[in-house]
Amino acid sequence: MTTADPLARPANAAVPEVPTEPPAASTSLSKPRFAGIAAGNLLVLLDTSILNVAVPDVQKSLHPAAAALPWAVDAYTVVFAGLLLAGGVIADRWGARRVYATALGLFAVLSVVCALAPGVGALIAGRALLGAAGAGLVPASLALLIHLNPDPARRTRAIGAWTALSGLGAAAGPVLGGALVELGGWRLVFLVNPPIALAALLLARRLPAPPVRAGRALDRPGLALSTGGLGLLTFGLVEAGIEGWDSPQALVPVAVALVCFVALAVAERRVASPVLPPALLGLPKVRAAMVAAAVSCFAYFGGMYMFALWLQHTYHLTPFKAGLAALPIVFPVCVMPFFTGRLVARYGPRPILLTGMSASVVSGVLLAFAVGQHPPLPLILAAELTLAATGTLSIPGAAAVMAVSAPPEYAATGQGALNGIRQAGSALGVAVLGTLGALTTSGYVLIGIGLVAVLVVARATTKPST
Repeated sequence: MTTADPLARPANAAVPEVPTEPPAASTSLSKPRFAGIAAGNLLVLLDTSILNVAVPDVQKSLHPAAAALPWAVDAYTVVFAGLLLAGGVIADRWGARRVYATALGLFAVLSVVCALAPGVGALIAGRALLGAAGAGLVPASLALLIHLNPDPARRTRAIGAWTALSGLGAAAGPVLGGALVELGGWRLVFLVNPPIALAALLLARRLPAPPVRAGRALDRPGLALSTGGLGLLTFGLVEAGIEGWDSPQALVPVAVALVCFVALAVAERRVASPVLPPALLGLPKVRAAMVAAAVSCFAYFGGMYMFALWLQHTYHLTPFKAGLAALPIVFPVCVMPFFTGRLVARYGPRPILLTGMSASVVSGVLLAFAVGQHPPLPLILAAELTLAATGTLSIPGAAAVMAVSAPPEYAATGQGALNGIRQAGSALGVAVLGTLGALTTSGYVLIGIGLVAVLVVARATTKPST
């Protein structure tokens, strides 16, 4: 959620709207309200993984071009990442409850549109629009959760439960998606969303409305350049995995993406309310948190997508069995956030962050030994578990670093940027690891980025000598 500095409010700004009712964490309606908020975020994470095991069925049904197939998965994440900061600004300006309800309704309708897609182009467009709806759901959901729990201790526990229950969406995605594909094909994967969205709307219909604040001006050029740059970069990486790194289809989009990022850096220095404030990005620990978040999501979500495809193609597993085989990498997300928060509170974020980054290196080493047509399944299981450790340790650790390092006036912006870079890492992980083909090659990539992340995080989080 992005909030404005009240001291910077224009003189002619409207008086903040009074909440329709006070926060009611202690009322009997608290649990249904929490369930309504958590259900919306669970829906967003469910759609990050539920389509992975359905990709081969989409390929058989729609016969897409090789370059288009990864976009059926990636279009959702790319748009979600690019618009996440905008979603926070809009929730502050228009009201979190209104944005949440609208985004839930759109998510339900767009899911039906995806299920009825006649071709891969329509499916990709529908997935992109679903990402836009998800970008409205997440910051509004967190704003409502914070307002529902004004007590700091209760709020911390609620956010931990919100994170763990939301992780259930990512964990259930491969298994549920595989079962639905076997039951009636890939289109059923999208028809699971409308009932969940309707249930969330019914549970959250009496949520208290946080006050509407005079928000920052929307940085349209910054959002357009960041979203465009990410999309072009991801497209170029996908093409590089298919056509080769020397192909024009890969080099041109990557070059244009770099131009977008340079233009973004220039533009952000000239706007009053940049989407990524330079004062925030100039802090070493903030940059370390963003590197850790990006690398952990690159490894975790890219690895999840890679294993879903590889298990089906190599061992000829059914989609449902492939989903079950993915449980070692997704189930810990439902459990570990409850414990990771306690570990961070006891030992600090630095050792947790470094352990998580090191786990990605270990996973890469294991995959580097996965030679041959049918490498041992225990080796694959160990690689999945270490990737799960990367996600469940590094992401909460990065959030803790951001929380203590970001200036108070940029606290919400810092968390929004962290979530945005996480989704960017997820998109790039699917684009790269999903197109490399060989597990050994993916292992070398994980070793390389993991080692760089360990060095960056270790240096940036070292306490300065006195």
